[in-house]
Amino acid sequence: MKRKNTSRISAAFEALKEKKEKALITFITAGDPDIKTTKDLVLTLEGSGADIIELGIPFSDPMADGPTIQASSERAIAAGTTIQKVIALVKEVRKESSVPIVLFGYYNPIFTFGLKRFARGAKEAGVDGVLVVDLPPEESDELKKELDGVGIDLIFLLTPTSDRSRMRLVASKGSGFIYFVSVTGVTGARKEVSKNIRDYIKEARKHTGLPLGVGFGISTPAQAREVCQWADGVIVGSAIINIVSKTRGGKKTASEVGRFVSRLKKGISGGNFL
Repeated sequence: MKRKNTSRISAAFEALKEKKEKALITFITAGDPDIKTTKDLVLTLEGSGADIIELGIPFSDPMADGPTIQASSERAIAAGTTIQKVIALVKEVRKESSVPIVLFGYYNPIFTFGLKRFARGAKEAGVDGVLVVDLPPEESDELKKELDGVGIDLIFLLTPTSDRSRMRLVASKGSGFIYFVSVTGVTGARKEVSKNIRDYIKEARKHTGLPLGVGFGISTPAQAREVCQWADGVIVGSAIINIVSKTRGGKKTASEVGRFVSRLKKGISGGNFL
């Protein structure tokens, strides 16, 4: 039976809807360049306007990710980042923040860690949602059972190639929101937004009442504003990680990420981001 959803993620979307605003969802890889910097960045992201934060669990073979996120995952693994450390990081963040947090990763590390152990640890730390890139809804029942049991949202992807039956399946299995991939291919900043997003979102809304967040390739405030004409939120990752990579951690990283995210928030809020 599908559990009643009362998560922080749902509450965030409801609060934004009441204010007629859209969600800014930001992604960073946990442990890039180190755990301490990641904690500082989570607090910076929240303070700069991020409504939901996705924390990537580093993986040695992130097949859905482009070069930017692949490199960040490699840096995090080299720094000794593990699932256990990511969960502990969330627990530390919860001492200072109640921003909704989604763990974003691949199935192999989670399965190896142990599904029940993962779900319970994530819940105790204060995780609100989980998105497993390579876990299709047809094969998700075991993990979904564990996450449902502790009240954590399991978030699924839709893509431009998803047909109506896939949209209905994702709507029936998922909770929190649906991550709508704006383009086919891997993650990464792109020069322009797909011109078909509006039609894809319009079709998806026929099959689900869950909020739709659009990601992959969105890298500027102008693109974020454009997407939020139709979506309930926009997801930005590679453009933020590019800043982390160039600044290599420390106060400069936090300040530059903060400025960029503030501009993104102004963009989707209709303000002047120039």
